Amino acid sequence: MSCGGKLEVIFRVLGILLSSVAAIVVGVGKETKVVPITISSKLPPFQIVVVAKWYYLSAFVYLFVTNVITSSYGLLSLLLRLSNKNLSNNKLTVLIIFLDTVTVALLSSGTGAVMAIGVMGYNGNSHVRWNKVCDTFGRFCKQVAASAVLSLAGAIVFMLLVILAVLGLLKRPK
Repeated sequence: MSCGGKLEVIFRVLGILLSSVAAIVVGVGKETKVVPITISSKLPPFQIVVVAKWYYLSAFVYLFVTNVITSSYGLLSLLLRLSNKNLSNNKLTVLIIFLDTVTVALLSSGTGAVMAIGVMGYNGNSHVRWNKVCDTFGRFCKQVAASAVLSLAGAIVFMLLVILAVLGLLKRPK
């Protein structure tokens, strides 16, 4: 296996690991808190149990799904590359470059969606009266943020795979 082939295997394994861990981290995200609610200043606040779960927000579900798709595709593409020792198959190479690019787009869009919601969770939005939630659900927010960072790292790895493959195509004799 050439140096480029070994590097591709390393990047594919890294991409699989990053996207799998990102999916797991967001997928186990759940936090329960008891929050005091005040209805009137004349009445004492009463306690209510509030739960934050990853599947309550579509952006978190999207991040989870994109990472599951990515890790599944990464495993499939790794197996294809390892089983096809002759890497001069241009059709397979072009297909994998295309799918790697789609993977970059999926991971980037999932990460962007979660980061937009994360900013709202950390800062709130006074214009639409959305309160901060990360001051209450700190552990949950940190889990989602960690998943977003892992997902973004996965997108970078798959982008490096695209660059590596295109450079490999350019180096081939015509």
